[in-house]
Amino acid sequence: MRIAMVSEHASPLAALGGVDAGGQNVYVARLTEELARRGHDVTVYTRRDSTDLPDRVPLPGGAVVEHVPAGPPEAVPKDELFPYMPGFGAHLARAWNHERSDIVHAHFWMSGMASRIGAHAHGIPVVQTFHALGTVKRRHQGRRDTSPFERIGIERQIGLGCERVLATCTDEVHELAEMGVPPRQVSVVPCGVDVEHFHPGADPGAAPARKHRYRLLACGRLVRRKGYDQAIRALARIPDAELLVAGGPAPGLLETDPEAQRLRRLARRTGVSDRVRMLGAVAPADMPALMRGADLVLCTPVYEPFGIVPLEAMACAVPVVATDVGGHRDTVADGDTGRLVPPGDSGAIAAAACDLLAEEGTRRRYGTAGRARVLARFTWQRVADGTEQVYRRVAVRHELPREVA
Repeated sequence: MRIAMVSEHASPLAALGGVDAGGQNVYVARLTEELARRGHDVTVYTRRDSTDLPDRVPLPGGAVVEHVPAGPPEAVPKDELFPYMPGFGAHLARAWNHERSDIVHAHFWMSGMASRIGAHAHGIPVVQTFHALGTVKRRHQGRRDTSPFERIGIERQIGLGCERVLATCTDEVHELAEMGVPPRQVSVVPCGVDVEHFHPGADPGAAPARKHRYRLLACGRLVRRKGYDQAIRALARIPDAELLVAGGPAPGLLETDPEAQRLRRLARRTGVSDRVRMLGAVAPADMPALMRGADLVLCTPVYEPFGIVPLEAMACAVPVVATDVGGHRDTVADGDTGRLVPPGDSGAIAAAACDLLAEEGTRRRYGTAGRARVLARFTWQRVADGTEQVYRRVAVRHELPREVA
């Protein structure tokens, strides 16, 4: 099957940790890799954001990344890319006129907009993954939401007009229904995790050596909605523990990062600055060991469309304390692989963390159950299985009639 992945701002080649580089990049990269491994012809179309980039970049396994000229060839915040989507779509139309894809999988709403423009003339079916919804972002960010005004209306049009919406969690199905997109139009296929990269270590049953302090870890993009402030406030109620925050710019640039500065001021005000360590960007190769060295991983966003960090922690057999939002409700089994707590409630975070830190046996049991849950439901192979099923159902309905001799 010839598959076109359209991901206008989230390139599979991007370095993770920036404001606009996170879970979507990982999703596109790993799904592309797995589909190519299965023999599919996969091209990822993403925006050219540098003059140094070649037109096409081969990926390991046989897929290709194609850089689309749309807007200036420089870094542009994703919320400012909207005016360039018609040009992006026109490029896709020309590319698919030369070599028609069997299916288009659009990632994020602006990719959906461009994909509809590109696919329309060729009758190519479009599958849409939003990764995040404008209604949710506006609800939580209010006036701080920098999305274009047109976003929510266009998302509704895409949801109703595409062949299939591929949601990453059940919470998204409910949000789409509130927008007017019926559940019968939606299939749920979650994000995944690399279980060979993220693993418990040589002996998953062995207890880690006791450290001077319990270690709590929070990681991801260094943006306000990730709720690191709640983790810091919770730390004030968790004695004999330190908090490591991994993510954001390189360590040498943390001093000038606004969110890092805000969190450090909060740590000083709450009296825990000596127990908070901000690590900055951590190389992907080093993340599993960092997670395995933690007693608990804290995932405390105010909202989270899916959230890959809980899966990474569970794959490493580390229990999770996560806010009861979005994809966390599907990934974290409350009372089995971790604890779900109300968003924005630092007291509840602290209480759950203290309970688990006091019970080493429970932590080990949660860790073992977390690894088993990931292996059963959240490997990239499982994600590709579900995605392939959607592609095939959609493609069958759009097969071109064969010429009769």
